[in-house]
Amino acid sequence: MVVLKFGGSSVATIEMIDAILDIVQQRLDEAPVLVSSAMGKTTDRLVEATESAAHGDRDGYQRVYSELRAAHEDTVGRIADTAIRERAAGRLADQFDEVQALLTGVYLIQECSPRTRDAVLSFGERLATEIVHARACERGIDSLLLDSRDLIRTDDEFNAANVEFTETKKRIQAHVTPTAGRVIVLQGFIARTADGVTSTLGRGGSDYSASIIAAALDAQKMEIWTDVDGIMTMDPRIVPEARTVDSMSYDEAAELAFFGARVVHPSTIQPAVDRRIPVYVRNTRDPDRAGTRISGTADEEGPRALASKSPTTVITIHSSRMLNAYGFLARIFAIFERHRLSVDVVATSEVSVSVTLDDPPDLSGLVSDLAQFGRVEREDDQALICIVGNRLWRRSETVARVFDALRDIPIRLISLGSSDVNLTLIVPSDSLQRAVRTLHNTLFVP
Repeated sequence: MVVLKFGGSSVATIEMIDAILDIVQQRLDEAPVLVSSAMGKTTDRLVEATESAAHGDRDGYQRVYSELRAAHEDTVGRIADTAIRERAAGRLADQFDEVQALLTGVYLIQECSPRTRDAVLSFGERLATEIVHARACERGIDSLLLDSRDLIRTDDEFNAANVEFTETKKRIQAHVTPTAGRVIVLQGFIARTADGVTSTLGRGGSDYSASIIAAALDAQKMEIWTDVDGIMTMDPRIVPEARTVDSMSYDEAAELAFFGARVVHPSTIQPAVDRRIPVYVRNTRDPDRAGTRISGTADEEGPRALASKSPTTVITIHSSRMLNAYGFLARIFAIFERHRLSVDVVATSEVSVSVTLDDPPDLSGLVSDLAQFGRVEREDDQALICIVGNRLWRRSETVARVFDALRDIPIRLISLGSSDVNLTLIVPSDSLQRAVRTLHNTLFVP
């Protein structure tokens, strides 16, 4: 069987829903399980409505609510079969009434708890799957709609709940029976606590749901359908010549995601990774393209793709007390932990340590605390470039090509060898686009 996850752009309109059902219809012999995100930007709009209500902006939340309801009603109104349309419209109306009641409650007390926020945000996926299921039925596709909240169990860390895998696996295997010729429709992102309270899985929650389901059912593969052709050699908004990477390892995909690529986040596909289930990233608008295959091993050595982050700040601590001292770095990083700051890149010498921070907030407190160890230097307006590929550090010719290509661009910091799959550089932000275009031409253009 195969798990097919469709993102918000893939279910944004009735035409796109028809496109995903075309894909599903061709795969019915594989016993597909369809996992859907909310339609378009529905989740973002629900966040907007919730925040408006919590701030006492009645007109604001009611406007967003009305626009969302009208958009969903218009979409379901495109279903021609009267019985199917009316049944789906009724279920949508009931759900929108619940949303309105929740938002009214938030407005009245002008406060939104994490638990209430999850309750509101859960409706995006629930509404979308009602329409997907109804359209599938109208097209004569054998479709079964289930509620993912009955399957995925979490703790009560609302907004980013932690999955209880043993109970979740048991529930999925008990209630989901993939069958050739039928599609099972499920929602991504949503779950329930042991007490039956709706929870959500946080960032990338729909990918995560699909991965959990694929792992529990031991799927042959999992496919993430989105609005791009796969993982690209570089963000095409920066480098228009970027091309699709045919395949890469889980480790390579993880490095790309951590350093800025946004197609798939590695933590969300971890359950599939653990079961060695290959994950494909494909384009709903161009289903004939194979996309990118992510699997346990890399097919070849050398550069595979680039990613970048900007702005980045470099913090350097200079201290002669570091020389031959043990525990010095531990004390420094304890301060970063105290300030709840995540470090991207680290470079050390005998008397200094440099770290990078991704677009940090006010750092005056951090700098003050670090000053007890020595002189602290802060450099803003820097950018990070990550070159990802298998065994880069073993290929000296690749490193030579990189530095030759960037000979006219000042490189502030280098990290190579800490990972088997990345070479990281820090350059001035105003040199970022020139640097990545030059590197892309050097490494990926014949």
